[in-house]
Amino acid sequence: MSASVERVEFPGHSGATLAARLDRPNGPIRAYALFAHCFACSKDLLGARRIAADLARIGVAVLRFDFTGLGSSQGEFASTNFTSNVEDLRAAADYLRRHHRAPSVLIGHSLGGAAALAVAKDIPEVRAVVTIGAPADPSHVLKNLGSSLAQIEAEGQAQVELGGRSFTIKRQFIDDVRRSSIREAVATMKKPLLILHSPLDQTVGIENATRIFLAAKHPKSFISLDKADHLLSDPDDAAFAAQVISGWLGRYIDADAPQGDEPMEHVRVMETGEGKFQTAIQAGRHRLFADEPESVGGLDTGPSPYDYLSVALGACTSMTLRLYAERKGLKIGRVQVDVSHEKIHVRDGVAGADTPAVGKIDCFTRVISIEGELSDDLAAKIVEIADKCPVHRTLENGSQVRTEVRRAAG
Repeated sequence: MSASVERVEFPGHSGATLAARLDRPNGPIRAYALFAHCFACSKDLLGARRIAADLARIGVAVLRFDFTGLGSSQGEFASTNFTSNVEDLRAAADYLRRHHRAPSVLIGHSLGGAAALAVAKDIPEVRAVVTIGAPADPSHVLKNLGSSLAQIEAEGQAQVELGGRSFTIKRQFIDDVRRSSIREAVATMKKPLLILHSPLDQTVGIENATRIFLAAKHPKSFISLDKADHLLSDPDDAAFAAQVISGWLGRYIDADAPQGDEPMEHVRVMETGEGKFQTAIQAGRHRLFADEPESVGGLDTGPSPYDYLSVALGACTSMTLRLYAERKGLKIGRVQVDVSHEKIHVRDGVAGADTPAVGKIDCFTRVISIEGELSDDLAAKIVEIADKCPVHRTLENGSQVRTEVRRAAG
């Protein structure tokens, strides 16, 4: 998910302890975001996890919590309603304000999106709001109750199956969502709004996105989550939503400041907990993912370690050639470097075909393409200069790796 995930607890609207996870970036924090999950869901839904991971990658810490009576949070779900969800969201914002920094971003999925819209204007520090599959009217959730709605109205409560689990829904919940309206809240919110919705959403129809969009003032944006379901259960859909949110938020949160005037003395790589191999990388002001392909059990969310090694060789080669060309007044066109990596037998790479194989070594094949005229003499000179690239020399000469093991803080 993120560079680190901290389990936290805080009191909700009724005093019940709410369970949460704080996804922290690998490096300095640009902003804090609050994530409100969908009706009868939890903070650990795939979409919530993936969005938190992508935001952490760009330096945004995300607090995602379970509403009262749901997931790992305490309290009676039967005593909750839309208003109590809004109050839980306020409590979460207060927790961040007291212990870290007030949230700059609210993100809400489905009914959580409606709650985010309802509370946004009351949290002055919020700079941007994002909704995913949100209803334009909280009472829209009542259609999920099906035939149980009549029983609740007649008898005061009923057991309802939602997402394979049984919940007690009381009449007060019905009355509360019918009284609640977010149209005025949206119209007076005065915050940048990003609306994500699938045209195929069978739980909350796409017309809800239209109503929210028309009620909101600019700046407002709409992104269609083509082919996605309401819960973003397909990892590709969750990943797309996460990437869109991360890109859009860059305009409304603080820029990622460089870590000092000089380059960092080290890069930091930390497991995210998402998938088997995904790691978050902090290199100066740059935040990246490293991963492995799906074929070997990874999520393919970033280059592999050997891909990064090939990138280092290719980039260093290109930079070295450009510096040489400028220094010598050599007019060459744009440089492109293609690098591939493989393991080869020692006899194939070094000692010749007649030498018995005694093991394998790493072989990087580098192909340099130059735009424009390219004579034989120039090609030979380019090879000579490329071989002087610092990363090339490091790879050929070998290096020493010193290792220390420390107890992580916290």
